[in-house]
Amino acid sequence: MNKSILRLAIPNIISNITVPLLGIVDMFIVGHMDSEDYIGAIALATMLFNFIYWSFSFLRMGTSGFTAQAYGAKDHQEQSNTLLRSLAVAMAAGILIILLQYFIALVGFYFLNAEPVVKVFAHEYFYIYIWAAPAVLGMYTFNGWYVGMQNAKIPMIVAIAVNIVNIALSFTFVYGFGMKIKGVALASACAQYTGFLSFLLIWNLKYGWLKQYFNLSVLKDIRSYIPFFKVNSDIFIRTMALVAVTTFFMSASAKSGKDILAVNALLMQMFILFSYMMDGFAYAAEALTGKYIGENNRLILTYLVKRLFTWGVCIAIIFTLIYAIFLDPILALITDKQNILALSKSYQFWVLLIPVAGFSAFLWDGIFVGATASHQMRNSMLIAVTSFFIIYFTFSYLSPNNILWLAFIVYLALRGIVQTFMAPAILNDSR
Repeated sequence: MNKSILRLAIPNIISNITVPLLGIVDMFIVGHMDSEDYIGAIALATMLFNFIYWSFSFLRMGTSGFTAQAYGAKDHQEQSNTLLRSLAVAMAAGILIILLQYFIALVGFYFLNAEPVVKVFAHEYFYIYIWAAPAVLGMYTFNGWYVGMQNAKIPMIVAIAVNIVNIALSFTFVYGFGMKIKGVALASACAQYTGFLSFLLIWNLKYGWLKQYFNLSVLKDIRSYIPFFKVNSDIFIRTMALVAVTTFFMSASAKSGKDILAVNALLMQMFILFSYMMDGFAYAAEALTGKYIGENNRLILTYLVKRLFTWGVCIAIIFTLIYAIFLDPILALITDKQNILALSKSYQFWVLLIPVAGFSAFLWDGIFVGATASHQMRNSMLIAVTSFFIIYFTFSYLSPNNILWLAFIVYLALRGIVQTFMAPAILNDSR
């Protein structure tokens, strides 16, 4: 079982780690520009894009669960249908986002509190990177589909290629052409289209034989979308709740001033780094859970859960130790702004709590997605999010930023705790 988990987890970890590393590289680039306002601008723009794109994370999560179950049942027709439906939704949504970009920017930046100069830079980033929407959402679909097909190597290869292109172009546009934050945005957009086209090419080479099962009429069959959107509507609500927390977190940070905004943006990179590590095991959980449910093998499913949590505990301990020993030098690599680094020391304690508080939520999310238990996953998220806002608005007068971090840690922990109580019913139903 460990081999099965690692066969999927390791490529996904490599794929996922490239994402926060890229964010760190972007933060490194803007962190060494002539103003710390660029750090806040990247944080604001990223927050808005997270709200946009995470809203469609069901394209990856839902696609993964349905595909994994079709894989376990050896249903090639449904494997093809799931890909077609998900890609159709992704392309339509991507085009719609581009068409509504000015409205999105108007509403989004209105609710994001920041100083005018920070917003100006954030707008520059937004209006360039927004054009990558179809590619970003298309890659969500392909990532979910490949994971569901028990193939983590292809997403890993594409992720590495995308990030190499992104980093190379970022340095070229920023330092070669002097484009500053616009260069970072343009590099990211170009890299996303590189990844999407790579997915299409590789799919045609490796899975082209599935074309014989393509039936485009399925795209017109509204009834065939019902299970897809029933599960995905729950995932959408769950994701919106998650985005509400992350968006509010940075918005509340901005209210405390641009220095606190910069500090929290830096420290949140540590959460993102850990989350993408844990998501590697979550993706393995999605693929294997869906496979064993498709095979109607409940005994192996139960054993899978135990093995996943053994790995989760080990990863949480390792990250806690890394952050306890190396957090200062890690942050110093990201920015040379001494005032920001000095201020961050007052809040670094919270970073140490992230791994232990959060690891179980990631694993249960993967298991619930593979089981298409979206209803339960949604409810656990809503409980955790409610606790986040209650804690912050009740106690923020004591110490706004410390209470913000406390609320965030409790929110992470509650997600896992609530799902732990829900899990037995889900696992027992998966027979």
